[in-house]
Amino acid sequence: MVDAKKIILDCDPGRDDAVALMLAHADPRVELVGVSIVGGNLSLESCTNNALDVLKLLESPVKVFPGCDRPLQRPLECAENFHANGIEGLTHDPTLTAESSHGVDFIIDTVLHADPGTITLVATGPLTNLATAVQRSPEIVSRVAEVVLMGGAYNTGNCTPVAEFNIHTDPEAADVVFSQSWPVTMIGLDVTHRALVTTATQSAIAAIPTATATVADQILQAYRQAYKQWSDFDDPPLHDVCAVAYVADPTLFTTAQAPVRIELAGTYTAGMTVVDFRAFPQWPERHTVATGCDATRLFTTLQEALARCP
Repeated sequence: MVDAKKIILDCDPGRDDAVALMLAHADPRVELVGVSIVGGNLSLESCTNNALDVLKLLESPVKVFPGCDRPLQRPLECAENFHANGIEGLTHDPTLTAESSHGVDFIIDTVLHADPGTITLVATGPLTNLATAVQRSPEIVSRVAEVVLMGGAYNTGNCTPVAEFNIHTDPEAADVVFSQSWPVTMIGLDVTHRALVTTATQSAIAAIPTATATVADQILQAYRQAYKQWSDFDDPPLHDVCAVAYVADPTLFTTAQAPVRIELAGTYTAGMTVVDFRAFPQWPERHTVATGCDATRLFTTLQEALARCP
């Protein structure tokens, strides 16, 4: 069996982040070495508390490291419409505490002390922590195996007509991350909007006889209602799970190689991920851009993971 890929999950839980954390904990092809938190869907404090509560549910010893509480240059605009200050089915345990080390320092220290090419950074929130880590310690770039991120879109955005929430929240950070020489895989809305939790999928999750699956079902029920109220989806897309699933099994996705640039100054396009799919692209970089996914196999992967959880 191939060794599990060691990942740092940099996240902002958030409902779909919480389910992604469950997958990262339970899929045997992934070894979760730590969780760094960034302000995004909710405040840094709320995201940290949510991560601690999910890890307690999972009976996981993995540590949580709070990171940056705001974007590099812009105010933080959260997404409370889609994400509650708390995790459905869980009551926050105030005795749980995060680590005192900053999330950015945790990322830097972990990468520098690991063998080169053995740590994958999986980002499911704004890219502020990753960008700050690069700015403080550029030498990590050559040592990271890969950056896999949920973010961006090459067609339609969600928080603006052309920009996806994570990138739009901190486009300057995204520009830093995409400008480095490390391998970057972008799992954007073009793919995650195909990873829809149908009622049949949710029923299958609800039938799994574990406490974690019960909580996942309650999260997804609330997520479904939020998407019905605030968007035009009958079934909610499970964005962040896709990033972890890609690390576990890249064959779940189809990809293309193309340079990606981040729009920083546009009046209407700030935060847009500009992907050049042309045969002779304008820019020399090559990023891996997800273009499709096998949603059936993806949700089978998630269900199998939830069945392994307590």
